[in-house]
Amino acid sequence: MHEYDKILHLSSVVADSLLYALGAFVAVQLFYYLFFFTRLAFYGKGANYGNAMPGVTVLVCAWNERENLTELIPLLDAQEYPEYEVILLDDRSDDGSEDYIRENINGWKNIRYIRINDQFDHVTPKKYALTVGMKQAKYPIALMTDADCRPASNHWITAMTSRVTHDKDIVLGFSPYFKQKGLLNWFIRCETFYTAVQYLSFALAGLTYMGVGRNILYKRSVFFANKGFYTHKHVFGGDDDIFLNEVSTSSNTTISIEEDSFVYSVPKTNWKDWFRQKRRHISVSRYYKPRNKMLLGMLSGAHIATWFLGLITLAWALIAKDQWLLQALGVVFGVRWVIQWFLLIIINIKLDKTVEWFSFLLMDFALFVYYLVFGFLTMTRRKPRKSWN
Repeated sequence: MHEYDKILHLSSVVADSLLYALGAFVAVQLFYYLFFFTRLAFYGKGANYGNAMPGVTVLVCAWNERENLTELIPLLDAQEYPEYEVILLDDRSDDGSEDYIRENINGWKNIRYIRINDQFDHVTPKKYALTVGMKQAKYPIALMTDADCRPASNHWITAMTSRVTHDKDIVLGFSPYFKQKGLLNWFIRCETFYTAVQYLSFALAGLTYMGVGRNILYKRSVFFANKGFYTHKHVFGGDDDIFLNEVSTSSNTTISIEEDSFVYSVPKTNWKDWFRQKRRHISVSRYYKPRNKMLLGMLSGAHIATWFLGLITLAWALIAKDQWLLQALGVVFGVRWVIQWFLLIIINIKLDKTVEWFSFLLMDFALFVYYLVFGFLTMTRRKPRKSWN
């Protein structure tokens, strides 16, 4: 009986330890949801389209994107905005892009074309192209997107610039991916949605750490005051997030989540291409400010720990046949999921229902696996990229 009491005591200690640890990590997650994500959930749209409309230069970098350009250019040329231009920066394309543009450019009202034939070892191609575009632009506001993107409406420029004021120099937009069939597309939309929840919420809290180059606006004066991409000109990627890490302050950045401001993107269609893309994106996070690394690391770390400890606690409760522990585990995860679902459903409605609400639970687990895998990969050595984007 004495030995049995010891076993019961040990089982109780293990159960309590697991539950306390789990509760601590859930509390960290709920802090992010209640302190940061509520800002986005209850953020009013209400952009003032009556604001002054400064001239805008839209910059589009392209490398062998003829098929995408045939769809994108008419959409950009048809934007309803009083004063704007679109500069197509064609970086050494050899797929017929140049022929297509030169054959049709006289029929477009707002399109300018710049062919880039040079490549330099000290700067990555896309950053060089964007720098050329910034220097050639004739308007004070620069609005960026990619060739594989599609503005949701012909009021995209208006919706993005409506948030520009004398003290708001940077506007972060939202760029979801088109819905297609398959598990990969579903997860791409989930990850993109949850990433947007983070960077948009952090921006509203004055802690901007990134935007997406598919839909971002800033004053050209900000670009030149920072000497462009000089400090990270050799790094593939980072023309949006590393740059924003350097130039954003607690007060100079805002967001636009009007439906007209959305820019949809064509997603990857196979796991290999998506994996390569995500690894490149994540690899630049090491250039973030320490504060940003800490905040993002705590959020993803708490997500991993919550699921890891939750599964261990579930296994222990089943092995020990501990009904109280099972009930406690259900309460902890239940509270977490109720708060999570409530806020994410509100945000998802604002962001054009990017993810099906009934799949949030599966998304939660999928993100656990995603953070676990890519968290490990960020600690492994990565070969430098040789390709364009």
